[in-house]
Amino acid sequence: MVEPLAGEITVYFYAILFARYPEVRPMFPPGMDAQRDRLLRALLRIVDLVDDPQNLVRFCGHLGRDHRKFGTLPAHFPAVGECLLASLARYAGSAWTPDIAAAWAKAYGTVAQVMISAAEEDEAVRPAVWPATVVHRVSRGHGIAEITVRPHMSYEYAAGQYASIETPWWPKRWRYYSVANAPREDGTLTFHVRAVPGGSVSEALVHRAAVGDVVRLGPPMGDMILDAADYEDLLLVAGGTGLAPIRALIEEVARRGGRRQVHLFLGARTGAELYGVDDMLRMAQRYHWLTIRGAVSDEYVPGIRGTLPEVLAEYGPWYEHDVFLSGPARMVVSAKETLTLNGTRPDRIHHDPFETPVLSAP
Repeated sequence: MVEPLAGEITVYFYAILFARYPEVRPMFPPGMDAQRDRLLRALLRIVDLVDDPQNLVRFCGHLGRDHRKFGTLPAHFPAVGECLLASLARYAGSAWTPDIAAAWAKAYGTVAQVMISAAEEDEAVRPAVWPATVVHRVSRGHGIAEITVRPHMSYEYAAGQYASIETPWWPKRWRYYSVANAPREDGTLTFHVRAVPGGSVSEALVHRAAVGDVVRLGPPMGDMILDAADYEDLLLVAGGTGLAPIRALIEEVARRGGRRQVHLFLGARTGAELYGVDDMLRMAQRYHWLTIRGAVSDEYVPGIRGTLPEVLAEYGPWYEHDVFLSGPARMVVSAKETLTLNGTRPDRIHHDPFETPVLSAP
């Protein structure tokens, strides 16, 4: 009922939160647009998962661990709950009955407790943030840069995961990027960052960051990892800088001995935008188990022409493969629909939540 008014609700929520509890305002960036959008998506995700307790608890646990980097404390949760329910009540009008209010209060209490418990468990084993020094930077054209950082403390993650980054130029503005490599002995991580018009963090990383600068990393997140695969053979699909986690997965297959057959499809609108193809071709020459195909949708060039979903349908079926999708949300949704229609089980199709890794322009 209130979803069409969601934008107004989040504006109202933060207005009353800061008015009633001004001490929490310094935890947030000056510009609140991205933050309001995150709150809305998290709420909608929680409602979507309300009948799936296992995944709801996992999602809320991720939220709790990730919120440590903001300085969130257990004492903050009652204030947020009070203002959230007040906002819903205001916009739901007569639909906000005592039963509905009680249900939401109980639900929020559950979510808050899961987040608090996950944060406390996380605090016992690792820091909330990791300072990391930029040790290498190279431009890849088309507004894309590869940024390599070395965390000051051990940063444990799995290939295919992503991390949030805060730059020194925009404090409290965190953006998510996938790590483009499997774990290395020297502990460095490489991110593929596309400068999004108006994106303060991405533009700072692409155009301003230099060797020696120090950024901060949030905890690793995401379930798009090799251990999620049941089948021996893999289908990897990447659009744009969505190649980053896919590249990390290929490196991880190699680290484990290359006992899988891996089919990689890269997609772009034009040949010039077929990002990272040379690097992938070199990997295919090194690894006999890796097959690569590139597809261009909006330009006549030698090779495969068409969108990634069209090309996947042509070269399939893929029902005996685990599938990993990464790139623009529209591509991921369309590819998932095509694969499902052609016999791939939905639970064998892996991708990150659309709102997390900022892999390309929305």
